[in-house]
Amino acid sequence: MIKNRIKKVAVIVAHPDDETLWVGGTILSHPSWNCFVLSLCRGNDKDRAPKFFHALEALKADGCMTDLNDGPEQTPLDGKVVEHAILKALPSHFFDLIITHNSRGEYTRHIRHEEVGKAVINLWCKRKISATELLIFAYEDGNKKYLPKPIDSANIFIKLTHRIWLRKYKIITVIYGFDTESFEAKTTPVVEAFWRFTSTNQAQEWMEKY
Repeated sequence: MIKNRIKKVAVIVAHPDDETLWVGGTILSHPSWNCFVLSLCRGNDKDRAPKFFHALEALKADGCMTDLNDGPEQTPLDGKVVEHAILKALPSHFFDLIITHNSRGEYTRHIRHEEVGKAVINLWCKRKISATELLIFAYEDGNKKYLPKPIDSANIFIKLTHRIWLRKYKIITVIYGFDTESFEAKTTPVVEAFWRFTSTNQAQEWMEKY
């Protein structure tokens, strides 16, 4: 369970909508958080960027976007480029809690999710960003056999109330405009799951294992 004392939170994701899809209900369930959301891609997207900031209003969070390459070819990015973009965009390098992607992604397969997750974990392990706790999204899709769902062995499971889930779903379908039959709308988790780390050693061992 996430401790109530947490106040200053950074959510670092690859794309606008990732913040809502994977952790939006948790953000909505903690209105006392001072939450900053960083989306590393689509900052110059005239469609997605405005929707991102409308989503932040609904989440009662602040945030910003950068514009890392996110073309359809998904050319791998240098890890140092991703790390630099994160350090440059964050308003602070000190937080109570940081939340980000799994370095193996949430489904098969989006390389930007993996790169962002890996970069955040590396920055935390190198102590270039600081947090008492690090949470990473814990979802999998059985190698495309089904829609993403929580990983059974995750450390934290947050069952959203129906009211909170509906608010989250509305951000996905109304603010972001995804059709009710879209991957995003069908995926929108009722249970949000995370791996939790309180030390860099834990995170490093997890990276080596997975």
